[in-house]
Amino acid sequence: MFKKLLFITALAVTVVSCQFTEIMVLEEDGSGRVSMEMDFSEMMAMGDSFGKDTTLVKLDTIVYMKDILEEKKDSISQLPKEQQQNLKKLKNFAFRTKMDPDTKKMFFNIGTEFTNVEQANELMNAVENSGAFMQGTGDDMKVGNDEDSEGVIAVNYSFKKGKFIRDAYIRDKAKHKTQMDSMSQAETFLSTITYKLKYTFPKKIKKVSVEDATFSLDGKTLEFERSMVDYMKDPDVMDLEVELEN
Repeated sequence: MFKKLLFITALAVTVVSCQFTEIMVLEEDGSGRVSMEMDFSEMMAMGDSFGKDTTLVKLDTIVYMKDILEEKKDSISQLPKEQQQNLKKLKNFAFRTKMDPDTKKMFFNIGTEFTNVEQANELMNAVENSGAFMQGTGDDMKVGNDEDSEGVIAVNYSFKKGKFIRDAYIRDKAKHKTQMDSMSQAETFLSTITYKLKYTFPKKIKKVSVEDATFSLDGKTLEFERSMVDYMKDPDVMDLEVELEN
């Protein structure tokens, strides 16, 4: 996670704010779709204040990770076995890039479907642990051996008998402390980044553990957000319990 944020910071030095959104849509049988979206629309809007960039074009592309992994298989085969396994877990993911200079919208989304919410744990943690993949996408993707690519924050999801739980935790406290010490140098920039959860459930929400969550008109979708810095310091701030109506 920390390396991703440094990457985002390098892109968005002049950005007032940008946002990560973790999106999940759950079906009644426990299957669904999960994705991570990165929104840089404000960076697009601010670009006009420095003069319109005529090199920007409207773009909407989808890259399938199974194609990239096949293309880069020789490089991947040189990685440690554990990192190879993490990358191979991404084979059913798709990476979408959308940019529209006219509407000032730009976002990236990586997501996949799952057959049960426990599988979503493995899939999302694979994204966290895929430091080599995060070095680029598509034709620009580089695969390298990064021993520190493993994320220090992990998430467990559960969905049983109409109750959904999201439990974030620190995987390695020593590595987490090291990252927090390093983060202090970039905290001014990182404080403008927010982390949002947007979850849609198969039934209307009866009860939720987060007081400031907002809900859709049909009562099935909730959203709430926190500062990314706060989440990195204490992942418990994004913990969530949801009870659905029968």
